Amino acid sequence: MQTRTLADIAIIGLGVMGRNLALNFVDHGFSVAAYDAFPEVLEGAREALGASVGLHDSLEGLVASLNKPARILMMIKAGDPVDEMIVRLAPLLAAGDIVMDGGNSFYRDTERRAALLEDQNLVFVGLGVSGGETGARFGPALMAGGDSAALAHVDDLFSAIAAKAPDGGACYAAHGAGGAGHFVKTVHNGIEYAQMQLIAEAYLLLSGPAGRDHGQISSLFSSWNRGPAASYLLEISAAIAGTIDPETARPILEVIKDAAGHKGTGRWTTEAGLEYGVAIPTIAAAFLARALSGRERLALEKRLSPSAGINGEALAEEIGAALPAAMLACYIQGLELIAAASDANGWNADLAAVARGWRAGCIIRSVMLDPIAAMPQDTDMLASDYASGLLDGSETAMRAVAGMAAASGTPVPCFYSALSWLDGRRSACVGANLIQGQRDYFGAHTFERTDKSGHFHFDWNAQAE
Repeated sequence: MQTRTLADIAIIGLGVMGRNLALNFVDHGFSVAAYDAFPEVLEGAREALGASVGLHDSLEGLVASLNKPARILMMIKAGDPVDEMIVRLAPLLAAGDIVMDGGNSFYRDTERRAALLEDQNLVFVGLGVSGGETGARFGPALMAGGDSAALAHVDDLFSAIAAKAPDGGACYAAHGAGGAGHFVKTVHNGIEYAQMQLIAEAYLLLSGPAGRDHGQISSLFSSWNRGPAASYLLEISAAIAGTIDPETARPILEVIKDAAGHKGTGRWTTEAGLEYGVAIPTIAAAFLARALSGRERLALEKRLSPSAGINGEALAEEIGAALPAAMLACYIQGLELIAAASDANGWNADLAAVARGWRAGCIIRSVMLDPIAAMPQDTDMLASDYASGLLDGSETAMRAVAGMAAASGTPVPCFYSALSWLDGRRSACVGANLIQGQRDYFGAHTFERTDKSGHFHFDWNAQAE
């Protein structure tokens, strides 16, 4: 009698990401079972996966095919579909089975689901997955959160399939309990928004006041990608800028509509900055820039057309010098937000591990992440030798870029906000003393003094008399 081989992991959801992750697991020696609720998707997966993955047309069959504790990874649309799948799946599972959500879920939803399944003696893991289709197939960056015992049961799976950094380290890490993994992925996406916007602003300046054509812009991006701003996003931006549309023989960027969409993660990162009281202005500016891109703008174009004598070659040089410092500001803002959320939620996240996990596979991978991971976590990251050296080489350029953008009427909210944030972080006074005085004047909110401790109220009306 032939013994049936039980699968090491099940994947629910066989879209592009689910299929490619299944093949990635197979490549690393794991036995994989899979299911999709849509028959047409399941049939398409059957053709794409062949006999390498055990496909099932029912959840009951899927669960029965698994080793215990069952390890089930959902790669389905975030939101209600996750809750609906949990309702269907949970009655089929045994105590200790592990359900994992690999979508871009809101971290509070992850915590709610973990509590719900814990009441049923089941375990829930939130898994952030970055890298897109290619990453899923050949090595994504993975950010996990959940019960430590459960994470120990999935470490072998994720360490194997994760992208490998140049030093061989797996770009997989567990960042704490509850929604920690999905929160880290959310902030990853917030940083992604900001760095994409910075490069878009560089493109806007180069194609506008700097007077560079698309071929020149592509060459500039490629040259910057050999320096301190080297990154996946800059690499693909060089390719995009140099691409010609075969239908019109024009640069592809001239025929792509100038409006960018946004999903939940950029907004969630911005809202988390407000919730935890962490200044992330460059990330917030990027999210708001996408919102602005969808609004009608042409009606104002003729009224707002300032001109200035701009040296295009000099502007291009300044942008290339300013970009590394602006990118660094994005990383530090995001990491400081993760640190604040970790403290508030008891996750005990290791910021160095976060940075190391982003070094390969993910969208925000760059040469900066090794030195960022080496920064001391118990001090201001801007005070590190690496940050100080980078700023020494970029600060003057950032001011020049901001000035020329303003003079030419070119909107660069992320460059502006990054420079303002850096200035604010290094200024002895930011005007908050006046704000304390204002609040005490109109609302008797009291203020703190520099010469003695405590909170004080001043009789402003008496002073006025």
